[in-house]
Amino acid sequence: MKVSTMAEFMAKGEKPEVLFWVGCAGSFDQRAQKITKAFATILDKAGVKFAILGKEEACTGDPARRAGNEFMFQMMAYQNIQILNGYEIKKIVTTCPHCFNTLKNEYPVLGGVYDVIHHTTFLQELIEQGKIKFTDSNEWKGKTITYHDSCYLGRANEIYEAPRKVLESLDMELREMKRCKSKGLCCGAGGAQMFKEEEKGERRINTERADEAIETKSDFVASACPFCNTMLTDGIKNRDEEVAVEVLDIAEIIAKAVQ
Repeated sequence: MKVSTMAEFMAKGEKPEVLFWVGCAGSFDQRAQKITKAFATILDKAGVKFAILGKEEACTGDPARRAGNEFMFQMMAYQNIQILNGYEIKKIVTTCPHCFNTLKNEYPVLGGVYDVIHHTTFLQELIEQGKIKFTDSNEWKGKTITYHDSCYLGRANEIYEAPRKVLESLDMELREMKRCKSKGLCCGAGGAQMFKEEEKGERRINTERADEAIETKSDFVASACPFCNTMLTDGIKNRDEEVAVEVLDIAEIIAKAVQ
């Protein structure tokens, strides 16, 4: 798959419609790489002219700030902002709610002002514009699915409808967990918890959330965050239910149904 970098676009004197911010998980985590490929495939088939930063992209600094290292966050942020502003980037799409939240809400104070869109919202726009067309043999039709609201997408940015509308456009039956939307339960990875040893408690957050997903008796669990994907997958495996329930990102679901 040939994905052009911003440097390659600039060398040709061209500009992409949108910059795809891949993020650390999407670049280095083997599971999240599949989400990155799926989303890039959709953009390609929808005829969207997009670019990535490639080796010029660094971590947004979200985990550093959440863990309390403000100095490291600001250093990372300034480095990214210099590169983004140097390329005169206006529109950014990202598959990670953590990157989305940081770029959208925390970079403007430091001089990085961009139109930042999460991939679920972007997919909804592409479907509504007719740029994404589904195959007649849509394998998702009639399948049951439950959707997990990521904290940084849901409560932090109040994006609840876009992911659900994308799933419903595939004629899937959406079954909500008992705690969803503004009352949704965290997967256990937010606030840099993904990168530290857990503290002792009665039970793990991800297994509690996985139990809620299993309770819906859905064929699939949809997520829109690479961290949530990891935590829910681990939680479901812990319950020996991995054969019955598969955790997929919304981009992976759409990529399988696109013409």
